[in-house]
Amino acid sequence: MAEGYDIIVIGAGPGGYVTAIRAAQLGFKTAVVDREHLGGICLNWGCIPTKALLRSAEIYHYMQHPGDYGLKLEGKVSVDTAAVVKRSRGVSKQLNGGVGFLLKKNKVDVIWGEASIPKAGEVLVAESKRAEAPKGVKGPGTYQAKHIIVATGARPRVLPGIEPDKKLIWTYYEAMVPETMPKSLLVMGSGAIGIEFASFYRTMGAEVTVVELLPQILPVEDAEIAAHARKRFEKQGMKILTGAKVAKVTKGANSVTATIEAGGKTQEITAERLISAVGVVCNTENLGLEKLGVKIERGVVVTDGLGRTGVPGIYAIGDVAGPPMLAHKAEHEGVICVETIKGLHTHPMDKAMIPGCTYCQPQIASVGLTEAKAKEQGRAVKVGRFPFNGNGKAIALGEAEGLIKTIFDAKTGQLLGAHMVGAEVTELIQGYVVAMNLETTEEELMHTVFPHPTLSEMMHESVLDAYGRVIHV
Repeated sequence: MAEGYDIIVIGAGPGGYVTAIRAAQLGFKTAVVDREHLGGICLNWGCIPTKALLRSAEIYHYMQHPGDYGLKLEGKVSVDTAAVVKRSRGVSKQLNGGVGFLLKKNKVDVIWGEASIPKAGEVLVAESKRAEAPKGVKGPGTYQAKHIIVATGARPRVLPGIEPDKKLIWTYYEAMVPETMPKSLLVMGSGAIGIEFASFYRTMGAEVTVVELLPQILPVEDAEIAAHARKRFEKQGMKILTGAKVAKVTKGANSVTATIEAGGKTQEITAERLISAVGVVCNTENLGLEKLGVKIERGVVVTDGLGRTGVPGIYAIGDVAGPPMLAHKAEHEGVICVETIKGLHTHPMDKAMIPGCTYCQPQIASVGLTEAKAKEQGRAVKVGRFPFNGNGKAIALGEAEGLIKTIFDAKTGQLLGAHMVGAEVTELIQGYVVAMNLETTEEELMHTVFPHPTLSEMMHESVLDAYGRVIHV
C-alpha cells in the first residue's frame, strides 16, 4: 500500500520548503518532492548566489576608488573570476544544506524525483533525470496525500531564434558561472534579473548594452525612480536602448551580433556574450494538472487567493500561481495555504503590499502604487521626495546619490506607495511595508522618531516633504 501523508508539497524552492515546514508545525504529516535541488532556483541559481556575485562587484568597486575614502591601495586590483564564482557557489551550497537540516528538524520527509498527479490524492514520483538523490531521502514510488500543493516555480523564457546555447547566449544559469569575464555583453531585458547582471558585469569591467522593448527600463518601477537609475547606469558607462527589439541574432566563433530595431531604424551590435532576461515561464507541464480539471490561464494556475484550485485537494502557490514572481511572495502564500487547510482564520494576500527589490548599483526598492498607477485610479495624491545628498549618513558613506519617494492619498493620508533608489534601499523598504500593513497614516509617520544619523531619516523627510514640512532640503 502506498505511503500516506496529510500534505505533499511538489517543489522545494523557498515557497515549497517554507510551506512544508509550516504544515509540519501545524501537525500535518508532510513530505516535499523535488527533482534537482533543495532551495529551488532562488537559493541555488537566483536570489542568493546573485547577491554573492553582486557583493564581490561592490567590494571591487570600492577597491577601485580608495581615494574617495582617504585611503591608498598599493598595487593593481584585479578580478579572479573563478574565485568570485567559487564564493557564490559556496554560499549557495551552505544554504542548500541548511534547507535540508530545517526539513529534517521539522520531520518533513524529502522524496526525490519527478512528480506527477495521476488523480486527486495521489502523487506518482519517477526517477529524477536531473540530479542524483541526496542521502537520507525517499525515492520513486506512489504516495497518497489528502492535500497536494504545487510549488514548482518557473524557468527562463526562451524566444524563438534566440535560444540559449550555454556558450554564447546565456540565461541566468550560465551568467552566474562564467569561466572568464566577457569583455562585452548584450543584455536583453531590463527587469530585475537583466539589470542585476548588467550591473554586475559592468562593475567587473565589461562593456554592457541593455536592450528593452518597453519605453522605460525597470518597467514595474515608478517612472521617476527608473529615470534616476538609468542616469546612474549610463554615468557608469552602461549603454541602454529602450523601445528597442532584438530582431535577429547571428553567432560567430566567440561572439554574437544582434540586429536591433528601434524607432524605425536598425543597427547591429556585436558582443562576446548575450544574456536573455525576458521573463520566466511557469513549470506546469507534465504534472497532469489539466487532465484533472485544474484551470491554467496564460501559463498560470488559477487559484482563489488562498492557494485552492478548482479541484478539491489540489493547491498552487508561488510562481505557478502568478505574479509577482518573488520568493517572499511564494513563502507567504504557502503559509496562507496550509493555514487555510488547517482551518485557521486567513485572508488572501494583498499583492499591493509585496515589496520588490533590485540589487544593482544603485539598489532599487518599492512597495505599493507608483505615482502613475495612483493617478490612473483617479486618486488625488500628495507626493514627497527626499534626495540622498540631504542626508548626513549618506554623505558620510560616500553614497550621496539617490532618492526616496512617497505617495499618499490626499484625502485620507493613506500611504499608497514608496519607491527608492540608492544605497541600501533594499533594507530600508521594509519600514514602509510594515507601515502600510498597519494602515499607518502620514500623521503617524511624521510623529515617528527616526534614529540619527541613519539613512532611514530620509524616509521620514520624504513623508514630511509630501505635506510641506521637510527640514533638510
